[in-house]
Amino acid sequence: MKLIYQYMLGFLVVVVTCLSIIAFAIYHYSENMAYQQTWMQMEGYSDNLQAMALRVNPATGNIQNITPETFASVQDVLANEKVTFAMFDKRGHELYPSVTNEPSFDHRTWKLLNAGTVIRERNSNHNQQAPLFRKHPMTYIIKPWFDKDNNLVAILWVGAEVSAVETSINSIKNNVILAFLISTIIAVIMSWFLANWQVKRIDRLRRATKQVAAGDFSVQITQNGRDEIDDLASDFNEMTHSLQKSDEEIERQEQRRKDFMADAAHEMRTPLTTINGLLEGLAYNAIPEESRDKSITLMRNETKRLIRLVNENLDYEKIRTNQIPLHQRTFAIKSPLENIVSQLTKKAEAAQDQLQLIVDEKATVYADYDRFIQIIFNITQNAIQFTKNGTVIIKAIHDSDLATTTITITDNGIGMSKDQVKNIWERYYKADPSRKSTKYGESGLGLAIVHQLMQQHQGKIKVHSELNVGTTFTLIFYDETIITKKKDS
Repeated sequence: MKLIYQYMLGFLVVVVTCLSIIAFAIYHYSENMAYQQTWMQMEGYSDNLQAMALRVNPATGNIQNITPETFASVQDVLANEKVTFAMFDKRGHELYPSVTNEPSFDHRTWKLLNAGTVIRERNSNHNQQAPLFRKHPMTYIIKPWFDKDNNLVAILWVGAEVSAVETSINSIKNNVILAFLISTIIAVIMSWFLANWQVKRIDRLRRATKQVAAGDFSVQITQNGRDEIDDLASDFNEMTHSLQKSDEEIERQEQRRKDFMADAAHEMRTPLTTINGLLEGLAYNAIPEESRDKSITLMRNETKRLIRLVNENLDYEKIRTNQIPLHQRTFAIKSPLENIVSQLTKKAEAAQDQLQLIVDEKATVYADYDRFIQIIFNITQNAIQFTKNGTVIIKAIHDSDLATTTITITDNGIGMSKDQVKNIWERYYKADPSRKSTKYGESGLGLAIVHQLMQQHQGKIKVHSELNVGTTFTLIFYDETIITKKKDS
């Protein structure tokens, strides 16, 4: 069954059920009201007759001033109402329309009448309370009359044929049925429009889903935020936006991968060509004896360069996939920082740079020792690469109150633009693509590795840079107490 028919069926079941309950309640209420009004009308007749009567013959105890002729006249007046009267004396003997010497009521009824209870009955044609009119079902009341001393003096039976009451009830029933049918037809029409409106909204989602399946992630669905379908449309829009960003990121990464492969091929080809040429020269004795040591040293340097290029890629993948576990501990940082400065001094001198270290003797850091060295080494090496005839300053401060260790690496090199700063953590990105043949940072992975390692340490890294002014990297490592709280939370 199609969804539109399911919606229509659901709407109709609810509407028809409600209409049926309402119609049933209205019909029964109207039926009860019809009988109540009939009984009240009959009691009104009885009360009026009682006001006219109650003149009792002291000798016989019978009512004198309402005669059979009087009842006959009243019945003639109420002939169109199909109202009938019967009068009984205080002993229950019938006085009108006929005279009997036998009680006309059973013991239970007589007891109720003596207690002043007005008996009401609907649709009866077989009991003793309607002894005179058995041809047609009757709706009637039996009301006792009491004098001013509260003595039972007479009993009046007032009845009307059921057909007279049912005439108004049937009219009400016909009106209710007509209203029910009209309401049902309107409900069918409205159900179709409502179901069609809901299905159209779902069709929009279905068509949009097909577009996404076909690779179009730019599709957006208009939504007003009114109900769950609008919430679904909002989630759908967020999904397509996320897919679009992911697709763009994949394309960007794929382009960078291609660029990297081209760069890597270029970088590898140069040292491999150099090594191959030197090997051929050595093999054919084309290199003089005094130059052989220099050639071997050159081959070793080029081989190390290739190894470094491969290792950086392997390290990045291992770090990114958490294959390298961290062994964090608290240690003094002055000695490892001095070692880094010592290792990079020659490279700094080659670039005519000065390396400065500012660190407190008691400064400590909570980190993985080897990865900490790798982070500082990569950033410092990067600073040297983009600084010429300048100064690179490494500064480390431990704040016991904040439970942090802050390390800043500042240079006054070429700096970066805002767009370059946004992209430096991305894989294969090079802030200065023209420097493809330098000794350091050939792969564009150094800062991507730094970023991944800082995330693994649950630390923070910030960069502030201006073109032709310089760059400052700020690294924040948290003490063991802070890291433990973060893991527990």
